[in-house]
Amino acid sequence: MRFFQKFFGGHKKLPPIDISTLVLTDMHSHLIPGIDDGAKTLDDSISLVRKLKEIGYKKLITTPHIMSDFYRNTPEIINKGLLLVKEELKRQNIDMPMEAAAEYYLDFDFNGKIKNEQMLTFGDNLLLMEVSYLNEPDNLDGVIFELQTSGYKVILAHPERYPFWYNNFNRYETLKNKEVFFQINVNSLTGYYSPGAKKIAEKLIDLGMVDFIGSDCHHTNHLNILELALCEPYTHKLVESGKLLNSKL
Repeated sequence: MRFFQKFFGGHKKLPPIDISTLVLTDMHSHLIPGIDDGAKTLDDSISLVRKLKEIGYKKLITTPHIMSDFYRNTPEIINKGLLLVKEELKRQNIDMPMEAAAEYYLDFDFNGKIKNEQMLTFGDNLLLMEVSYLNEPDNLDGVIFELQTSGYKVILAHPERYPFWYNNFNRYETLKNKEVFFQINVNSLTGYYSPGAKKIAEKLIDLGMVDFIGSDCHHTNHLNILELALCEPYTHKLVESGKLLNSKL
């Protein structure tokens, strides 16, 4: 922990925010073993769930990647993995309600999934979607429209991590006007991903544009950083704003 404190600034700014009563649910993580770049083994999964419970979460909605070229997960694969984790949690007497959806990547086959598949959602038909970190997809607005007209409510995962919008903040405002929900990663508030991601996350919070906060947990180091993030002033500001929807999931 001292290493992380030194790396991220060396001092604790505020007491940890109480997520056990104000956030409750983590809705972005990668906890199903062996199907994406998150937990590798069932032991990894259980260790991560234990730690999330210790941190204060009361419910987990895990969201494995679905990518047509790389992580070719299906609802069947994800639900089978979820059952495996839940059975082990029960065997070890770990009381943690857990569901699964997915983090969909907007790729060449995404429109086909909308038309031909039952997409994995959570809450009130909420669908978590990410895009490339390199450039905005040309068809982003069209995909959002198609999802919404198909009855889905779109959550854009970690918008603060897309550098092509850093000098075009109006794009965030346009997406919000299209009723897209924004989910930031709590670790962005430490500068873990980049100074730019931290700055944009803070600006989104200042403007009341953040709807969900997620751990985006892949491994133990993410949870070590998360514990530091709970002491960040902007984590307090967001959680105490009353704008987050996590507790309604």
